Amino acid sequence: MRGLFSTLLVVLVALMIVTSEAGKNKKEKNKGGKGGADCAEWLYGSCVANNGDCGQGMREGTCNEQTRKVKCRVPCNWKKEFGADCKYKFGNWGECDAATSTKSRTGTLQKALFNVECQQTVSVTKPCTTKVKNKPKGKKGKGKGN
Repeated sequence: MRGLFSTLLVVLVALMIVTSEAGKNKKEKNKGGKGGADCAEWLYGSCVANNGDCGQGMREGTCNEQTRKVKCRVPCNWKKEFGADCKYKFGNWGECDAATSTKSRTGTLQKALFNVECQQTVSVTKPCTTKVKNKPKGKKGKGKGN
């Protein structure tokens, strides 16, 4: 009985090894055809949100005559005029322009993700803020009656 159990155990282990190797070979074969291993440089378009302006979306890539779609995400707070795939390094905000009541700063391109075309420099503006200086500090956390 013990001999039969040992033989059965050896056969099961051997069967598990053979099946796992077959599964690995199948996965490697599928990678070549579907993944476009023969294509060296994929060019991707912008990420397009599935619903609305931001959130989960899809990006289409092309290489030679092959196309593929990959999942992506468009950030909801990103400046739409220069896209989420172009990363810029910005300088400090300039002085407030009294005529327009705005201030601006420029950014230079640091990185273009997914080989998308980006502007080398961009400029952004925002309204000037009026900060109240020497604001009296009140007591915090004391409630109505102090």
